[in-house]
Amino acid sequence: MRSVLSVSLPKKLATELNVLSKETGRNKSDIVKESLAEFIWENRFRRMKKRLSRKAKTAGFVTDDDVFKAIS
Repeated sequence: MRSVLSVSLPKKLATELNVLSKETGRNKSDIVKESLAEFIWENRFRRMKKRLSRKAKTAGFVTDDDVFKAIS
């Protein structure tokens, strides 16, 4: 099932999206969908990294070298 979303863009961003669409031959909807999917993925990754970083520090893993020593 699809959901339709109407988004108002500032003029500059709308212009950049139009240019990108023409340059790549992709439609604007696909570009926005891909961009949103990447944004959501990166947001989830940052939240997970933040949670795991706290646990890693508690366990004594502060640097990359600490991790490397533990798995070597």
